[in-house]
Amino acid sequence: MSLPLEDLFNDVIGKSMRGHSLSEVEVAAKAGVSAETIAAAKGGEVDDAVLAKIAPVLGLDAASLITMARNGWMPDVVNLPGLAQFNTTYHDMTVNAYLVWDEQTKNAIAFDTGADAQPMIDFIQQNGLKLSQIYITHTHPDHILDLAKLSGEGAVPTFVHAKESCAGAKTFSLEEKPSWKVGGLQIEPRSTWGHSKGGITYVVSGLAKTVAIVGDALFSSSMGGGMVSFAEALATNRKEIFSLADETVICPGHGPLTTVGEEKAHNPFYPEFKA
Repeated sequence: MSLPLEDLFNDVIGKSMRGHSLSEVEVAAKAGVSAETIAAAKGGEVDDAVLAKIAPVLGLDAASLITMARNGWMPDVVNLPGLAQFNTTYHDMTVNAYLVWDEQTKNAIAFDTGADAQPMIDFIQQNGLKLSQIYITHTHPDHILDLAKLSGEGAVPTFVHAKESCAGAKTFSLEEKPSWKVGGLQIEPRSTWGHSKGGITYVVSGLAKTVAIVGDALFSSSMGGGMVSFAEALATNRKEIFSLADETVICPGHGPLTTVGEEKAHNPFYPEFKA
């Protein structure tokens, strides 16, 4: 499955402005352009020279932002045995959920439910898999909407960080240094809060490549926006996601699959990784 990018370049500008609590007038003064120019960029007008001036004010990488504005890059399509992405419609957007499974034991693990878990349930049945556990990245409604159906009204154990408890899920604390093993798969939770108060990235090893299910912490060419703390969203992504090997597959809550290496090279929010 190949999905379009979740955000446009002007979404990135808007998220960064909100995150840094900067108005159009303030950005204009720092960038040496007019407030009307900033408004035009936020509205989707592409002007390379303007974007090059705005980017450093907002802590963004100028070249990546311009490439994004010109629709100049998409992550490579990822095909990894033992990993499936499910994309369902939620109001005016779509949301991702994931299934990872052990080829030998056929034990499967779900990450989030999406708006409708039926495609995942059908896939499990058609491929002779057994859903052993469910993990929640964060409890925003689009990610847990169909938990009761996916879990069989609680028959399948479900786990969520204690800071974001929800009905039908057992809570865990990172202070306990939890990890889980399902067949040949190992699951390690990492704190990537900022978009939500208890956001978790689950690092799964045991497939041909390491997989990181990141929820809304990070998108291809963007990030979730730091609804709780923009600074912590940036910092925890750097610490817990960008520290993984470049070939690690990133499974975001919205938009296409990507890799750590590709986001280092192309995500405007992380200029420090650019050559």
